[in-house]
Amino acid sequence: MSADDLSTPLGQQPKPRRRAIALPVPQIIAGVLALFLGVFALWAVIGDDPFGGEPMAVVPANLQVANAAKPGDAPPAPAPAIVPATAPHAADSQAVTAPPPAQTVPDNSTTVTIIDGKTGEKKEVVVPAAAGAAAPEAVPQDQKFAEMTPHGPIPRIAADGTRPAEAFARAVKPLPGKPDAPRIALIVGGLGIGANATSEAIAKLPGMVTLGFVPYGGDVAALVARARNAGHEVLLQVPMEPFDYPDNDPGPQTLLTSLAPQQNMDRLYWLMSRFQGYVGIANTMGARFTASEPSFAPILRETAKRGLIYVDDGSNPRSVAGRIAGANNLPFARADVILDSVPTPSEIDRALGRLEMAARERSIAVGISSALPVSIDHIAKWAKAAESRGLLLVPISAVAVKAKQS
Repeated sequence: MSADDLSTPLGQQPKPRRRAIALPVPQIIAGVLALFLGVFALWAVIGDDPFGGEPMAVVPANLQVANAAKPGDAPPAPAPAIVPATAPHAADSQAVTAPPPAQTVPDNSTTVTIIDGKTGEKKEVVVPAAAGAAAPEAVPQDQKFAEMTPHGPIPRIAADGTRPAEAFARAVKPLPGKPDAPRIALIVGGLGIGANATSEAIAKLPGMVTLGFVPYGGDVAALVARARNAGHEVLLQVPMEPFDYPDNDPGPQTLLTSLAPQQNMDRLYWLMSRFQGYVGIANTMGARFTASEPSFAPILRETAKRGLIYVDDGSNPRSVAGRIAGANNLPFARADVILDSVPTPSEIDRALGRLEMAARERSIAVGISSALPVSIDHIAKWAKAAESRGLLLVPISAVAVKAKQS
């Protein structure tokens, strides 16, 4: 121990100094960059990608070479086409080019440049439009009568004033030699939930029988299209509040007297958007709702505004539908006979007899039924013999062409 150590106050001994290690930071950064550039250059050299990493999509296409084929040459077989994802932007890529002046390209076809992924060879081809496809400017018939909402398309009157009830109505031919034959409209409702039962109704019932669809089946739109293709007029069956709701619940989005008019209107739009092509709406249940003018009137006014008809199923004698329809120039019809209120063969036949008698007395009568198998069988059998008894079977639009008060 030195004298300096003895004279130094306790706790104040000098601390040993640590050596600072100098890191060559610039050299390390330069090395990392050099390594990255080397790997990238190596990948560019050995990678076989004529697009240089450009995004691409592989799609099957039935291609026709743009250059005119020589006589006797077989047409090229369909092959996968590798098209750069940026090809539609002609200003940014040469993948889309105008057709050569000497070639006539169909209006619905597209001329593109296909690049061979292995050789890099470029070839101009014409991608024809799909067979039977409409021109881009063509508008489907139903589209003229559709208005988009947050729920989907709902009916509207076309720009030329044509109403959906007129556009989707089926023409009626009078009986030969009997222009004043009594008219009977038959409605079979409750379709769209079971595909098998709905298919059976479409197949068995004559086209003049109107079919009512509830808006809940997953494939209801496809089933409605089948019904229309088979010649049936279609109704949308709207669930409305019965007196014992919710113990007796017609389904989701039921129109309720406890809701504000705008809330019921939003529900109506949801229901209307489930499928297209119907001539009008009909109630499902609704004894309480159809008796409440403050709740029901906005719904029927909207129905008239959208060019539809309204059909009352005749189950509620207190319904104010006829009065509201007459005040709003809404084509309206009410069922005179519920054909299967007692769903047995004998009672259905008796109900059809009452319907026929009503038609002979008043010239027009409307019968409504559910889609029970026994109902469908007896209605189909009766309908086939109706003409031989001097009765004209008509769709529902034919008896609701004018608004009437009741």
